[in-house]
Amino acid sequence: MSYVLIIGAKSDIAKATAREYAKHGYDLYLAARNISELEELANDITVRTEKTVKLVELDILEYDSHQAFYDNLEEKPLGVISAIGYLGDQEKAQSDFKEAKQIMDTNYTGVVSLFNIIANDFEHRRSGFIVGISSVAGDRGRKSNYIYGSAKAALTAYLSGLRNRLYDAQVHVLTVKPGFVATKMTQDLDLPEKLTAQPEAVASDIYNAQQKGKSVIYTKWIWKWVMMVIRNIPEFQFKKRSI
Repeated sequence: MSYVLIIGAKSDIAKATAREYAKHGYDLYLAARNISELEELANDITVRTEKTVKLVELDILEYDSHQAFYDNLEEKPLGVISAIGYLGDQEKAQSDFKEAKQIMDTNYTGVVSLFNIIANDFEHRRSGFIVGISSVAGDRGRKSNYIYGSAKAALTAYLSGLRNRLYDAQVHVLTVKPGFVATKMTQDLDLPEKLTAQPEAVASDIYNAQQKGKSVIYTKWIWKWVMMVIRNIPEFQFKKRSI
């Protein structure tokens, strides 16, 4: 069996990605807290695809548990995908460091802790793939979500360095930068329809990019050009804007 490990498996993007990989013949480890909430998804995927789906408990903020979590997987995965994300409350985070820390630790520190362990194994095996879902929010800090954006920027830089490190070991590292996606995390936001992707489209983009060995993708693709414009606005103008 060929397992793909998906962490943060309760997110809408993760669920769609799980279906996409199972559809293409992969068995799955789905990792999250309170995995009983994933039983219906796991059963549905198994019925539809006849692939094996195993649910495994993981708290991405319990760093000391990460090595044991990975060691206890019955069969080591051929690839891992992190769909972990916590948007948090920007205004609260500006005055409550506990909220800021949760945003940073969930989106960055916890992922690094687990990815380091997996990367060491993949490097030793000289095979595997690592996919990290970052965000266009990490391309430039904006006042509406700069704490979340800074964590995603850190994740993007980490994945770039990891890709450089693991290249000679033939381990593929893919950075995924979604723009707006219609998920539970964004359901209270007024998102522009033409710039907003569905989770299934993001999942398809992830699968295709990973199979082709790409390094970085934006999804929807138009975000590559949107962010190019935003990154190139001079700072003296950008700081006056509400974007």
